[in-house]
Amino acid sequence: MGIGRPSVSHAVVVIFLEFFAWGLLTTPMLTVLHETFPQHTFLMNGLIQGVKGLLSFMSAPLIGALSDVWGRRSFLLVTVFFTCAPIPLMRLSPWWYFAAISMSGAFSVTFSVIFAYVADVTEEHERSTAYGLVSATFAASLVTSPAIGAYLSACYGDNLVVLVATLVALADICFILLAVPESLPEKMRLNTWGAPITWEQADPFQSMRKVGKDPTVLLICITVFLSYLPEAGQYSSFFLYLRQVINFSSATIAVFIGVVGILSIIAQTLILTVLMRTIGNKNTVLLGLGFQILQLAWYGFGSEPWMMWAAGAVAAMSSITFPAVSALVSHSADPDKQGLVQGMITGIRGLCNGLGPALYGLIFFMFNVELNTKSLIPGPPFLLGSCTVVVAFLVALFIPEHTEPPVVTCADSKETSTLAGVHINTPLPGSDEDTQVPTSDEDFEPLLQDSILWELPQHANYVAYLSPMEEEERERKGQ
Repeated sequence: MGIGRPSVSHAVVVIFLEFFAWGLLTTPMLTVLHETFPQHTFLMNGLIQGVKGLLSFMSAPLIGALSDVWGRRSFLLVTVFFTCAPIPLMRLSPWWYFAAISMSGAFSVTFSVIFAYVADVTEEHERSTAYGLVSATFAASLVTSPAIGAYLSACYGDNLVVLVATLVALADICFILLAVPESLPEKMRLNTWGAPITWEQADPFQSMRKVGKDPTVLLICITVFLSYLPEAGQYSSFFLYLRQVINFSSATIAVFIGVVGILSIIAQTLILTVLMRTIGNKNTVLLGLGFQILQLAWYGFGSEPWMMWAAGAVAAMSSITFPAVSALVSHSADPDKQGLVQGMITGIRGLCNGLGPALYGLIFFMFNVELNTKSLIPGPPFLLGSCTVVVAFLVALFIPEHTEPPVVTCADSKETSTLAGVHINTPLPGSDEDTQVPTSDEDFEPLLQDSILWELPQHANYVAYLSPMEEEERERKGQ
């Protein structure tokens, strides 16, 4: 099923259409939110987005693990459908609309499945660029959609905007049904619904405890939590902040989103690729965190429109952090565990999507920001967020740059070769079945302990494992 071979292009189209539909609703949503909750707009916005984020956190590991077993395509369909389901309710019933947004969090983990899809169809050295392209597509979807939504709202009313957004969401669902091929090979999926999915895989806290056994992945997860917590709070409230505190008009907000979106696309494609090749994965993450610290501090102290524009440019550069982190953590997982590991990361982001908006809404409420009073710190939540990212930066300093595959001397050869992981039941080539390979817990990261050493041909740039796409290619060549 689907059109052509699975590729990054399929993932890009799915992400673009989903967030383009929501981008159209930027202006109408701010209006409906303020009309529905005129007294405590920031607080109620934080609670709504907080419930959605917590549900996302609870469901992300399960959906990621199930996609490892039954394939990515069906779960792309489920996540996109339920994420976009609240759109038609905006004009029918605002209360039901906000309730549906909260409940849709149980399936709003499209990025988890998308990143696993991308991992299936790319080689390891291509993955960071592919992740950057997907993240840039998210930014691209917001370049024009808020402006289009604001124009349609001003000329024809919010009802037309909601209708167009609903049609775009339906187009996304139809695209998945008709055009997106399955990326996970049949041999890596179960043919029946008797899936070996345990409660431990579905429990988000259990999956986080498993991650804690791997020092490298633990550091990455702590970095993700501390850096994305303020980003989630900012994303949920910043446009409302621009409108009610900085007094941006709807048109100005749309232009702001477009400009920052264009800069983010450039950062997540061209600049990210150059940085990954020149300074490495870890240093790219550190650079992105540094830009995020500056951006949030500027938002916190800034009280003039020009300050918001300048901080927005810095925010575009900070957008390189997440694709770089996704590439870093993908190196620690086997090909058939990409969905599970990306589900863990998305789950942490989901927890942040719950805690961040609620925390920002509470701080806005405590500091009476909605009264539009002048103060030394116009945006207290943003300044607090900057402090948490400083801690994330310090944690990221201890992340290893890259773990090289071990090198040993084989008994049957005087040559020294690079080793990589294969299935535990596979004997070493050229050795007896009962030959034991000396290993210890200190030699492997825990996420990689279900593999054994395998002697590979002497290729200078052989990757640590083969993606499903590479495995199929090797089988066709008879290797």
